[in-house]
Amino acid sequence: MSLASRIGALAGRIGLEVKTKIDAGHPGLARAWVCFGFVGNQVVVRAAHNVASVTRLAAGRYRVTFANAMPDANYCWTALARSSTDRGTQRMAIVRSSTDQKTAQFVDISCATTSASFSDSFEINLTVYR
Repeated sequence: MSLASRIGALAGRIGLEVKTKIDAGHPGLARAWVCFGFVGNQVVVRAAHNVASVTRLAAGRYRVTFANAMPDANYCWTALARSSTDRGTQRMAIVRSSTDQKTAQFVDISCATTSASFSDSFEINLTVYR
């Protein structure tokens, strides 16, 4: 058996083993994600997984509703916001207020400037792990 054949056989066995260990319920895989922004006075969802909707609650404040609820509210989320200009005020995704909610059905996120004022962004990316 040649070296290439042995490597191919080994890769096949590794693939079968990994397939039994990592499935859709693995905690290292995102349970939900969305790329959206506020463009032309409306929320535009560019791409998403397990997200039913994104609603603008106020300037720079959004509610992301999951298509399939999380098991509970003990999930981790991270988000990034793109600045609306090439220079000037940065944008960041934050939870800044005690009124921001995190439930099994949805999460509220905010986009703010570095001076902590709410501000929309044309691109916000959110990822949820559980």
